[in-house]
Amino acid sequence: MQKKRNNLKIRIKNRSIGENNPVFVIAEAGINHNGNLKIAKKLIEKAKESGADAIKFQTFRSTDLVSTKSSTFKIFKKLELGFQDFYEISNHAKKRNIIFLSTPFSDEAVDILVKSKSAALKIASGDLTNLPLIKYAASKKLPMIVSTGMGTMSEVKEAVRSIRSKGNKNIIIMHSVSAYPTPPTEVNLSSILTLKEKFPYPVGYSDNGKDLLVPIVAVAMGASIIEKHFTLDQNLSGPDHKSSANPKEFQSLVKNIRKVEKMLGDGKKKCQLSELENRINARRSIFAKLTINKDEKIKKNMIDFLRPAIGIPPKNVSNVIGKRVKRRLKAGEPIKWNDLRK
Repeated sequence: MQKKRNNLKIRIKNRSIGENNPVFVIAEAGINHNGNLKIAKKLIEKAKESGADAIKFQTFRSTDLVSTKSSTFKIFKKLELGFQDFYEISNHAKKRNIIFLSTPFSDEAVDILVKSKSAALKIASGDLTNLPLIKYAASKKLPMIVSTGMGTMSEVKEAVRSIRSKGNKNIIIMHSVSAYPTPPTEVNLSSILTLKEKFPYPVGYSDNGKDLLVPIVAVAMGASIIEKHFTLDQNLSGPDHKSSANPKEFQSLVKNIRKVEKMLGDGKKKCQLSELENRINARRSIFAKLTINKDEKIKKNMIDFLRPAIGIPPKNVSNVIGKRVKRRLKAGEPIKWNDLRK
């Protein structure tokens, strides 16, 4: 099967996302505001200070998300923000020069996020098969970031088809594992390569674990976006704080991602600037092994291949043996092209 080229570029605000662009780093604040608008604003400020490109929240009413009979209903109820709060959150992010994103969990939430100028709409892993919500969100023509935790390839394809059916091709696919925290042995980062082979869209990784090495490896494997849970304090009460990065950890993660980007380079096999000197010192050239008199014909036993590469390269030895020299060459001298008669 011919590998697909992931050459589609998706724009989120002023950022171009895809191959040969800087990794787009999202601080997933999610519900780590604990239902408090003041904490939500503080998360925005700290995410910016930590080097995040964007901050993402979750937009829901508990009654739209969880059955009132569910054991988790009261937990979500305590963690929800009012829909009107997202206008204030969006404005605060704009003032802090960080991109605002959120995950809608209902059609009404989609409408609120469009009005409050979310730069993209994120589909949570749990809604990968919620095609009515996906189609409604896609109809708004904003970039769609789709998490694929718990999903199969056929389910991912179905979600992508649903988005495209609304005329929206601005798609980013996120590999993810919906375990909190995800064991490092189950992150299955090779799925990033699989998704890149199957789809022409940018592929990223949404991390739900504690090990900060995992998203860095994901970048090395070609992730164009990294999303990492973000909290002010891992000791706060709430379901996601303990598996989230605090500001200091997030800042370290961003710095290491930027280092990895530089390490990856442009992929072109060439001599690097730092190698130029060693290109001479570590490579060999043809030297006179013994004295060769003027007009004498060079024989194999008269030459050696030695460092540095200041003479004729060894690969050209067949063009040297049998040639006569223009001048007397002392033992230990490099042989150069202008030393040979034509």
